[in-house]
Amino acid sequence: MKGWHVRDIIFVTILAIFMGTIFFVTGPLYTVLAAALAPAGLQPLANELLLGIWVMAGPLAGFIIRIPGSATLGEFLGAVVEMFFGGIWGASTLISGALQGIGSELGFAFTGYKHYGWFTLALSSLTTAIVTFGWDMIKNGYASYHLGFMALLFVVRLLSIFFFGGILTKLIANLLVRAHVLPSTAH
Repeated sequence: MKGWHVRDIIFVTILAIFMGTIFFVTGPLYTVLAAALAPAGLQPLANELLLGIWVMAGPLAGFIIRIPGSATLGEFLGAVVEMFFGGIWGASTLISGALQGIGSELGFAFTGYKHYGWFTLALSSLTTAIVTFGWDMIKNGYASYHLGFMALLFVVRLLSIFFFGGILTKLIANLLVRAHVLPSTAH
């Protein structure tokens, strides 16, 4: 396994600034979506639909940088940026960012940081969904929902995370290779 170099630190920092900005901009969208879903009793779905965006820094950093800890660091630093911009969740964003990063990191760790393809991105999506859902069971009271609604929330979360953290991550990595920002072995 390779170690951290200055270019890796710069890259994860730039990625975190970019993604943290996206996290921050998505906050008001969450508020509008939650308000629109509330009359039907589906307000928690707003979080599930957008969670894939909010966890995207982790798989993107892990998939591109390919160093143990990069997924956790990328997601956590993205949360730091969002918090400093004045994100609606304040300092609690740091706890979520750390847990989201760890969830993403687990997918890469389970493959020994040796395989980088669709399987690893799918595994990272699954581990992120499980870890973050466990946190929402505690933090947001998901455990009080009936089983069918919890299952719906989990499936929507998993699909959102796979779309943003899997499919879009792979597409972005491919674009960076074509732009000669990453070596061709990085996708």
